[in-house]
Amino acid sequence: MRLIQYEHEGRPQVAVVESPDRVRRVAADEGTYGLARRAIRERRSLAAVVESALTEERLDYAELVREHRLLPPLTHPDPAHCLVTGTGLTHLGSADTRSAMHAKAQADESQLTDSMRMFKLGVEGGKPDPGRVGAQPEWFYKGDGDCVVAPEADIPVPAFAADAGEEPELAGLYVIDEAGQPWRIGYAVGNEFSDHVTERHNYLWLAHSKLRACSFGPELLVGELPHHLEGTSRIVRDGKTLWEKPFLTGEANMAHSLANLEHHHFKYAGFRRPGDVHVHFFGTATLSFADDVRTREGDRFEIEIPVFGRPLRNPLCFEATDVETATSVNTL
Repeated sequence: MRLIQYEHEGRPQVAVVESPDRVRRVAADEGTYGLARRAIRERRSLAAVVESALTEERLDYAELVREHRLLPPLTHPDPAHCLVTGTGLTHLGSADTRSAMHAKAQADESQLTDSMRMFKLGVEGGKPDPGRVGAQPEWFYKGDGDCVVAPEADIPVPAFAADAGEEPELAGLYVIDEAGQPWRIGYAVGNEFSDHVTERHNYLWLAHSKLRACSFGPELLVGELPHHLEGTSRIVRDGKTLWEKPFLTGEANMAHSLANLEHHHFKYAGFRRPGDVHVHFFGTATLSFADDVRTREGDRFEIEIPVFGRPLRNPLCFEATDVETATSVNTL
């Protein structure tokens, strides 16, 4: 089952995707968030709750796209209660990259970079046996729900940014119940979006490079995630494909299990606050930046994985850079 959210009279509405052209409305007062909370309360699957709330109303999917009515497939009524985070150095990458990484991993520990040590920890201990805790991954914070832009909407690039690059990723979507227990409601295609020039200048600036907008959706996959996923990431400029590359994700292509990544996020009590929504990006191994692509105003990112339905598309919008001013802080 795949769900979308769309805007109607200022409120999020939910629909089940029936085909590339048609969606079927679900009766849901608070969008996907409300359906998820109902499923948690009733101890039923989200799919069962959705099926029980289906209406006979069908909508034109393409029309929702043209009218820019698509929303992220999970939102919180208060964006401050949606936390957006992610993990890096989680994917094995292509066969060539994997071989190179494994060869480097055999080097003397003193010769390894911090990034390679982190990757090696994941390869050796990122997929523990069930019930056991594995190696910690790299972790980062992106922002709250205000940093999320809807599918088809512009991704803003701040004036101080040194780069504006896509990161095609899988995102896990979660709701925390009243007892502080996280519930995964599904997965979506994501564009985690980062400033790779800033990160490359000094890896200790990783935190700065991640404080950017992002997007995920448009469709939420409910149910089991395939072990192996193949997708395509591309950049379209002036109606033509500027860059395109396949990418792999899913646990078969990762150094960490999803359960291990989830454990090391939700082990913190602050991330188990009742009622909160979490969007967690699981990492990637494929970037246009690695191929020396530099994006510009109007470039459109397109990220697709067939099992997730419609591609995630977002054009770039650069903020004005003609005047550079410092942010001042007032004193009370």
